[in-house]
Amino acid sequence: MATPPAQGGEVLDRIRSRERIVLAHREASVPLSYVDPAGKPLGYAVDLCRRLADAVQRHLQLKTLELGYLAVTSASRIDAIAQGKADLECGSTTNNAERRKVVDFTVPHFITGPRLLVRAGSPTTDLHSLSNKTLVSTKGSTALTLARAANDRHLYGIRIVEVSDHEAAVQMVESGGAEAFLMDEVLLYGLVASRQEPARLSVVGKYLGIEPLAIMLSKNDPAFKALVDTEMKRLIRSGEAAALYERWFQRPIPPRQISLNQPMNHLLKVFWKQPTASVPD
Repeated sequence: MATPPAQGGEVLDRIRSRERIVLAHREASVPLSYVDPAGKPLGYAVDLCRRLADAVQRHLQLKTLELGYLAVTSASRIDAIAQGKADLECGSTTNNAERRKVVDFTVPHFITGPRLLVRAGSPTTDLHSLSNKTLVSTKGSTALTLARAANDRHLYGIRIVEVSDHEAAVQMVESGGAEAFLMDEVLLYGLVASRQEPARLSVVGKYLGIEPLAIMLSKNDPAFKALVDTEMKRLIRSGEAAALYERWFQRPIPPRQISLNQPMNHLLKVFWKQPTASVPD
């Protein structure tokens, strides 16, 4: 007698009926989630999502499970999950209390913090040194929220500009349209490595905060979240997640085959000793 298919909720039922799971991804969040010159999604978070999709296929006992992809921005990613346009968001999204009102998150796959990207040789080292200058960040990012709060609190007089994506922000810094770009350190190093002349840019300053980055999913399917959380913890405890980290952060990556040479930081190592989807706010 055949084993009956696993039961689920809204998301699992949708995936089962379509035999298709949709992964939302970013286009320029190197090395977490980006596209190659042909438009193919790739990166550390994308690879983790593919492992999660394998677990969903096993759980639902599907012979095949099609992988669909949806490109999102920092402004559109939350709606993509909340409205069911995608089942997992495989990018560089910070798990925080405000976002958890609308969506949910699994175990963090990276812990970072916002720093500044400036032109090499710039005297800028922190927000205070940006007084009466222009700072750019991406729409919908926690870095943008932190910048505005600090600017208001300390009366720095910084002109804060928001743009739709990371590429536009880097171009503003390169062209002199902004003195600095505030974003998660990991993304800044990835963006610098992808430039034609990376030596023209520098990442400076201390962390403005601590950002646990995690794959985003719906709040409306506890069974789906339990499945994703269990698989993320397995990937971490088995060492598979660490192997993926090494592949994307410490080896040459497409398209230019440049290595970021970024070892796993202490914060993530400690967090992964007892992996959990719960994070401090």
